[in-house]
Amino acid sequence: MKPKMDINSVNHPCFNAKARKQFGRVHLPVAPRCNIQCRFCDRKFDCVNESRPGVTSGVLSPYQALVYLEHVFEAKKNISVVGIAGPGDPFANPEQTMETLRLVRHTYPEILLCLATNGLGIAPYIDELAELETGHVTVTVNAVDPAVGAKVYAWVRDGKRVVGPDEGAALLIERQLSAIKALKEAGIMVKVNSIMIPGVNDHHIADVAKKVSEFGVDIFNCLPYHENKESAFAHIKEPSKAAVNAVRKEAGVYIRQMTHCARCRADAVGCLGEEPNTDLMDKLKACERMPKVPDSLWENPTESCKVTDSSRPFVAVASMEGFLVNQHLGEAGELMIFGKQEGGYVHMDTRATPATGSGTGRWTALAEILSDCSTLFVSGIGEAPKREMIRAGIDVHVIEGLIDEALAIVYQGKSLNAMVKRTPKKCGEECSGMGMGCG
Repeated sequence: MKPKMDINSVNHPCFNAKARKQFGRVHLPVAPRCNIQCRFCDRKFDCVNESRPGVTSGVLSPYQALVYLEHVFEAKKNISVVGIAGPGDPFANPEQTMETLRLVRHTYPEILLCLATNGLGIAPYIDELAELETGHVTVTVNAVDPAVGAKVYAWVRDGKRVVGPDEGAALLIERQLSAIKALKEAGIMVKVNSIMIPGVNDHHIADVAKKVSEFGVDIFNCLPYHENKESAFAHIKEPSKAAVNAVRKEAGVYIRQMTHCARCRADAVGCLGEEPNTDLMDKLKACERMPKVPDSLWENPTESCKVTDSSRPFVAVASMEGFLVNQHLGEAGELMIFGKQEGGYVHMDTRATPATGSGTGRWTALAEILSDCSTLFVSGIGEAPKREMIRAGIDVHVIEGLIDEALAIVYQGKSLNAMVKRTPKKCGEECSGMGMGCG
């Protein structure tokens, strides 16, 4: 099937260079989790100072994103594209991604829909993407040779299975090429991004361009590696403009080149290269504090109102006696794990938390222990563990009260505002703990 629209007539600033100064885009940051670890990547979920992929000033639920979008359209009259580009991968967060697209398509039927993904998990959703008239998808392909890919990726998570760089790169490449083929067959325009990393894959970019051109990819973006201080590749310097131009020339033999990329943030809004709008950043943060699903929507719930993640169905709870949410995460030697079953909520498991004394590594390890949990209830939490939980895609709620009451609310998608602790003060007073901090 051929694409429904010609590339030169589309008001998409990334796919059509002629549109970049006239039409803008907005990225809705609804996808915090990622299913691969690129060695060049360092995601930041509360940053307003960097302009690059993986960075956002907040993370929204699908309904929060819809409210935020209203503010965007009020402030920016030239937005032609609504996209999802992270800050993780849209299909490591498929429920949130697809629900957002459904809501946007229903509310704004004329808007262009767009996605940026690594391609690992997109395949099961391509048919619905086409039904929603998602016009454009960007797939980031950094290698088509697993030996090269193993240098780029530290690990790949396929469902609940995590594999290392060699097997992971081979799996990822296979899925990416298959997805690109299926997207084109579904009539969706495809752009391929390749991050050019000096000494790693810079010699291989033309091979990537040649391979993806076989599937009818519409445009190719050789994107120069950007130095991220906290990534595994922090020691690698950004390639020169001359080196990038030389690689683009090689790749251009096989496929049309994009040369106007602005390395967009996951919450980018406006025309390419436009400075971040501080008022809209404030609006995004305000929307992030709203209920994830407005209570009014549950008066007449529909199937599309469900925002649960079937791959992470459990809730972790810090409790001293198993009856109340009443323990600070830093003081919890174990967490209770609850799940939903017919007729109520069941205590599924009790999991020990990592020992104190390991610094931030303690919270990284805990996030892995809670990889099948979408939500964490605590009576208090420090900034470091909170950041790590959010980075891992775990919703943190600082509340107090009955565990069963909190479970009923969160599984129904309603607001926990009535259970939120209202007296944040200094350590010890805030969490009703012993004033020992978060370990």
